[in-house]
Amino acid sequence: MSTKEIQGKLWSVSPRYWANHFEPFFLPMYKKTLEQIRISEDDLLLDAGCGSGLFSHMAVSTGAEVIGIDAAPGLLEIARERNPKNNFMEEDLEALPFVSNSFDVVVGFNSFQFAGNFTNALSEAKRVLKQGGRLIIGIWDRPELSDAANVLKAIGSLLPPPPPGTPGPFAQSEDGKMESICEVLELKMLYKSKVTCPFLFNTLDDGIKCFLGTGPAAAAMNHADEKTVRQTIANALAPYHLTEGFYHLQNSLLIFIVEK
Repeated sequence: MSTKEIQGKLWSVSPRYWANHFEPFFLPMYKKTLEQIRISEDDLLLDAGCGSGLFSHMAVSTGAEVIGIDAAPGLLEIARERNPKNNFMEEDLEALPFVSNSFDVVVGFNSFQFAGNFTNALSEAKRVLKQGGRLIIGIWDRPELSDAANVLKAIGSLLPPPPPGTPGPFAQSEDGKMESICEVLELKMLYKSKVTCPFLFNTLDDGIKCFLGTGPAAAAMNHADEKTVRQTIANALAPYHLTEGFYHLQNSLLIFIVEK
């Protein structure tokens, strides 16, 4: 089974948990990106790994024409609900169904690192960009800088050890790694920034649903029952309990803007 098929199935298990309880916490990253790239109605934008279409909706609101692709049919269903006049397709990041030099902007938030080969996915993004077009890559910062990493690590403890090179949320977070890959691909670095994306839950149940919406949690439920996965998430969230039902996690993400 291909990486696309595997990831597509996993991220379609609880897509509305992702859409309602996890992805909104990426809004600071999305807003920072829109401030920097200043897209307009003249731009054609590809949302590569569009998920449930929240960033696509924000881009559409600026007037840009947006096409979204994702491997997960469950997330695409929500993206189409949010953006009924735009085109969303189930496709592979490593084999984009577009001619070269098609897009003014390509964005990939928390997506390229789940491709079977990260560099191949970026190469495809570069191929479909127009000369002088901009590619935006949003990824997690190093795991020790994000509390969510500890919850994802706890979920991962329910899984067998992954084969070497298996893609994951923090696969490209090492200092200098992204810059090196972009240099090899002859992509010019225009901008790099850290973005704080805090998670605040009003109840423990909200926190559990947030992480149940991720691919790693879906994979864990292939090896443990849902009750065990829920309890594992609850235990991992315990250190971040503030008072009453409130839980707060501090997280750091990275934005890279490069030019073809």
